[in-house]
Amino acid sequence: MNILIVGNGGRESAIADTIKRFRPEVNLFVAPGNGGTATKYTNVDIAVNEIEKLVNFAKDNAIDLTVIGPEEPLVLGIVDAFQEAQLNVFGPNKACSTFEGSKDFTKIFLTKYDIPTAKYLTFTKEEEAKALEAVRTFSLPVVVKADGLAAGKGVIIAQSYEEGETAIREIFSNKFKGAGDKLVIEEFLNGIEASLLCFVDGKSIVPLATARDYKRALDHDGGLNTGGMGGFSPNPIITDKVMIQIEKEILEPIIQGFKAEELDYRGILFIGLMIDEKGPKVLEFNVRFGDPETQSILSRLETDLVDIFHACMSGTLGQIELKWNSKPSVTVVLASRGYPETSEKDVVINGLDTLEADTYLYHAGSKLVDEQILTNGGRVLAVTRLGDTLEEARNAVYKEVMKIHFAGMQYRSDIGKIE
Repeated sequence: MNILIVGNGGRESAIADTIKRFRPEVNLFVAPGNGGTATKYTNVDIAVNEIEKLVNFAKDNAIDLTVIGPEEPLVLGIVDAFQEAQLNVFGPNKACSTFEGSKDFTKIFLTKYDIPTAKYLTFTKEEEAKALEAVRTFSLPVVVKADGLAAGKGVIIAQSYEEGETAIREIFSNKFKGAGDKLVIEEFLNGIEASLLCFVDGKSIVPLATARDYKRALDHDGGLNTGGMGGFSPNPIITDKVMIQIEKEILEPIIQGFKAEELDYRGILFIGLMIDEKGPKVLEFNVRFGDPETQSILSRLETDLVDIFHACMSGTLGQIELKWNSKPSVTVVLASRGYPETSEKDVVINGLDTLEADTYLYHAGSKLVDEQILTNGGRVLAVTRLGDTLEEARNAVYKEVMKIHFAGMQYRSDIGKIE
């Protein structure tokens, strides 16, 4: 069986390694891949947004299944292109991917179907003056979001109105490259964040194991927002009682909304949640596996991932039982110097061959050059360990982290620490 994974991050590495764990006989191709996938699979030198080239590669190489990792190709309509070429592909189509391509689109959907979420206002670039006035009508802190894709960095939690105004001006000045035509101003929600990834087959929605990630760059949620500096699974904030509330108030209305809007959603739906004493509210939708939640979650999966993909594509998700390792997992992201504002590349990474056999090492911003692994981006590696308890998993993963070295390496030291 030939499988193509589109992407080059830690999420795609986790998907590839999980597929291989259940199906060691599979031939895996990763486009464009990274330093880690280059050592285990076949990297393909095609960018994630080169859709026609990816379709042609899948045809020419008898690819049986293509899995789309990142959001950009999904929003561009890669699934539609593969389906038109009669190729099996996992991921939502272009219409459904608008949930990630536009935060305003998501907020309209949530409001229309009475799904709990933060109060908000939307403004276009031409309404900048109105946006600057409106931000002062919200309590502090206030959240300002670029409407379009911003690589996980287009969300600013402003602690002052001046900071909020600066965020508005920066977004409308196209700081986030293509995501600056519209923005959303939102009330800040207090509580504990949680990530809930769900498989969807067009008519049913099935949650994966729960997780929590850490968005801020520094310990104790300090520093800038990032794509994610680590996480753990399961998330104890999602109790059985909270999950019942999520299913009733969020998941069921989502499916009903999909049907009412004639959205044939098949793939992964990532639901970012804020949970307080009143219950859960939706922060955001993503239309793909979260990163680094995927690394924590898939490390615990005990059901063949390819079978799940096929069930989502064929509308038979109800016939699959998702099984999970009872042991919790903790994931720590190792980033390069300057992340998230800049990233240092071409720095040699040492110690990768000293890790324990049961450690999950997922490459992201790395590359293979002359048999050496070098840094090649902001988030370089994700290290995951399971343990009998969360504390055991946390101690184990940081013991492994200490074995890895590269100049400028930075990471949070509080991942999985319940305070």
